[in-house]
Amino acid sequence: MATIDSLPPLRDVIATHDLKARKSLGQNFLLDLNLTAKIARQAGDLTDVDVLEIGPGPGGLTRGLLSEGARKVLAIEKDARCLPALDEIAAAYPGRLQIIEGDALDIDPLEHLRAPIRVAANLPYNVGTELLVRWLTPPDWPPFWQSLTLMFQREVAERIVAVPGSKAYGRLALLAQWRADANIVLSLTPEAFTPPPKVSSAVVHLTALPAPRFEADALVLNRVVAAAFNQRRKMLRSALKGFAPDIEDRLHAAGIKPTERAEQVSLEGFCALARAVAAG
Repeated sequence: MATIDSLPPLRDVIATHDLKARKSLGQNFLLDLNLTAKIARQAGDLTDVDVLEIGPGPGGLTRGLLSEGARKVLAIEKDARCLPALDEIAAAYPGRLQIIEGDALDIDPLEHLRAPIRVAANLPYNVGTELLVRWLTPPDWPPFWQSLTLMFQREVAERIVAVPGSKAYGRLALLAQWRADANIVLSLTPEAFTPPPKVSSAVVHLTALPAPRFEADALVLNRVVAAAFNQRRKMLRSALKGFAPDIEDRLHAAGIKPTERAEQVSLEGFCALARAVAAG
């Protein structure tokens, strides 16, 4: 297998350190370094950029990011078994890789990074969506990150880029597309991983917009969208009746038919509805 640096192939690294992927940690390792470098390139020119990586495992994507010129990679890894392998990468790229052992949900990466910052990760399946929602819903916008280049199960990736009228369209699509441009940039079969997962995967690239696409209060929009899709089979006048006694009037004010269902309403329509609800 081809390599991208002077370090051993990943299959050898995994054997040396006895790194069997753990299902409890949502681990599936990518062993093809040409593929991890290709994923790293989806994040754009990394020269003079700090990169946050979550769940590096044995360091396949880490090596891709560093070989593609990242100024610094901050790798947050929960599995202590992977730390010796990551330390070997840090030694091969002096001063450019910082490793923190811990849970990414509990660590503030901004203490260790300087702008511009991008996020690139083969996210552990069990925390991927939660991390994405956190990155898309900070108290202030623009966020700390310029872009997110993230691997998900294919089904989750399709939910992020979904359009109105599709089965995948829902809260995740609206959160992502309100404040970012989102595209699927790479598809991967289960055979690309060790062990092979039961589902296909895809890499999504999200670029932060300087301001949200349409005006709306973030908290109100989130509440309206959550209520609408929690009962997605109901007409909006029923699903949203708890918001206001005159919800039908507010739906009309937003240009939405009260008999429509959540999956029929565009992002612009939901933002208009959030403004109508907030006005009341």
